[in-house]
Amino acid sequence: MSQQVWAAQALESFDAVVSATEGFRSRAGQRLMAEQVARTFSSATLGKVDEESGEAAPTRSIAVIQAGTGVGKSLAYCAPAIALALSRGTRVLISTATVALQEQLVNKDLPALAALLPQPFKFALAKGRGRYVCKLKLDRLAGTGEAEEEGEDDLFAEEEAAARAKRPRHETEARMQFYSSMAQTLSKGAWDGDRDSLDTPPEPEVWSPVAAEGASCTGKHCPAFSQCTYYDKRKELVGAQVIVANHDLLLSSLGARVLPELDNCLLVLDEAHHLPATALDQFACSMDLSRITWIERLASRGLRIGALLEVEEIADIPKHSAQLRQTLQDLARIVMDVYGAQLKSQPSAWGPARVRVPRGELPEQLIAPLGLLAASAEGFLDALRAISKALRAEMRDKPDEAKRLSTLYAQIGMLAPRLEELHATAQLLLQDAPEGAVPAAKWFTLEVDGDFIVVKAHASPILPGTTLRNHLWSAVRGAVLTSATLTSCGHFDFFLREAGLHGDEATTTLEVPSPFNYAAQGTLIAAETRADPKNAAQFTTEMVDALLHDIARVEYGALVLFTSREQMRQAVDALPTAMRSVVLVQNALPRTQLLKRHRERVENGEPSVIFGMQSFGEGLDLPGRLCESVFITKLPFAPPDDPVGEARAEWLRAVGRDPFSELVVPATAIRLAQWVGRAIRTEEDMAHVYCYDKRLTRTSYGQRLLKGLPPFALEQRAPL
Repeated sequence: MSQQVWAAQALESFDAVVSATEGFRSRAGQRLMAEQVARTFSSATLGKVDEESGEAAPTRSIAVIQAGTGVGKSLAYCAPAIALALSRGTRVLISTATVALQEQLVNKDLPALAALLPQPFKFALAKGRGRYVCKLKLDRLAGTGEAEEEGEDDLFAEEEAAARAKRPRHETEARMQFYSSMAQTLSKGAWDGDRDSLDTPPEPEVWSPVAAEGASCTGKHCPAFSQCTYYDKRKELVGAQVIVANHDLLLSSLGARVLPELDNCLLVLDEAHHLPATALDQFACSMDLSRITWIERLASRGLRIGALLEVEEIADIPKHSAQLRQTLQDLARIVMDVYGAQLKSQPSAWGPARVRVPRGELPEQLIAPLGLLAASAEGFLDALRAISKALRAEMRDKPDEAKRLSTLYAQIGMLAPRLEELHATAQLLLQDAPEGAVPAAKWFTLEVDGDFIVVKAHASPILPGTTLRNHLWSAVRGAVLTSATLTSCGHFDFFLREAGLHGDEATTTLEVPSPFNYAAQGTLIAAETRADPKNAAQFTTEMVDALLHDIARVEYGALVLFTSREQMRQAVDALPTAMRSVVLVQNALPRTQLLKRHRERVENGEPSVIFGMQSFGEGLDLPGRLCESVFITKLPFAPPDDPVGEARAEWLRAVGRDPFSELVVPATAIRLAQWVGRAIRTEEDMAHVYCYDKRLTRTSYGQRLLKGLPPFALEQRAPL
């Protein structure tokens, strides 16, 4: 079938769904987006291509689509993409950034679409392994609340040992009861083993000991394999034509065969503006230079298990482990010699003290120890790989001993990832950028844990685009990236650079405007202060006075967005007694409960004002009276002390470029557009957006930021 026929059929499917949906409004922008999706996915070459035998090089096709609020982008990409996948005998992989959108797709959008498309399809949600319980671990813990003995397992990280020792008896008993009831609920089939489906998802420190993880999993050789939640969910993925995942899982599982192969599926990246930041997080690494007793435990296990299996490669484990311990101690001492004064002079109230290495050029005295560390870690890892290979062979040959062998595998697997992280961090720290090349960001942190001083080393790439180009786009054939905020100050260039698609001939862009009449539906009030926003103390005092004056007039729902916890704390402290019952503060309640209470108040005709920070600035859907006003306390610039951002700005300056104009302003524009986007959610909404930062209207870069916002009616207000 030709590309044109595939695309035409996909659009017919989209049109049929729109006309069959009761009360659904036809939107020109939505169909325009559906056309682009159909065109993009029909022209991509899927599957293996043998260029040596004369087959043409595969065609890559990527579309970057900004679809304004109200376009209905999930239907615009789902309907044509699924129709095309069914025609082409392939699958659709949808990746999102937030759980809220995943749930919307799996619980609402895809079931509705499945009822309307003539050809049936199955869909499934893919989550990381760590969201599921490991039955083997749970069974071991269900009776005790802790690992039965150290030789049996290493379920707790070393850094939690002190906290465990101090844990009150009643807390230990509560944990024992929790694991026991979890095991009973699982065995009765009343729980599916998914952390997110528990009535009250447990805290990370309670969940971590029973979470499934790849390094300690023996797969089909595990005695609990037939009852394994994770592998049951994997089976659902195999039979699904549409898989919903998230950006973290997509990037962390590259090459791991967890998700469909990217050269043979149709990839949709929704909330794509998050992709660059996710890439930096995914490829950053760190190592603890202070807490190192795990190395001895890993060595002792490796020697014991390797000897049982007669693995020759274990002979050098004692040498490697001794070298690792000594080198980490040496590195911690050198870091404190070089950077100790800077680290100790920083206030501890704001998290770990941090010092960045300028230009990524490490002091000479760190180079040799890091080289030694990388070599020792590599040698140790080689020995562990040999043991792992021997264990898997033994499991194949002796299935009746699966439980014992799985336990041995887990004992090594629970500690091995720390060794891999050590090796990766040392290698990235040692990476020396040639003249003109982009250096990695490198930094050290210091924090106090009780009486213990913890020194850590960190490294990260600084250009997400390069990382994504090398690891993701080199494998992808057909992709659609979409979000309401992909342009910055009116252009796609910033996002294309960040996402690694700038200059990629396979990439096309499309901007689909929102159907809302922003000029009639909303007003942007630029409420100035006398104080310069750069003068934080003076500005915050004045801003809080103006904010309290404005929110006192709120009749229904409103959202106030802050740029720092300290700023929000000052606003909360300044609230008059009468207003305290009206305000709901982020983290005072779990997010779902806070939003539920907000809705209840507004539905009862009462005013309700949410105080929140960055995570409340996007993804919140509060239509109508639920959010009639949005208050932006200050322009949402990124924190100035982010080491990756600092390193990138330093490199840009070194090559004669302006980081503020090229990096800071475009990133802020996308963040600000997200925040402003909370105001108008439907064609009927009427809302006011207040911004108390006079730089929005008084500076040239503020004018650039305004260009990236919806065309609200603008009202300027002098200081109160």
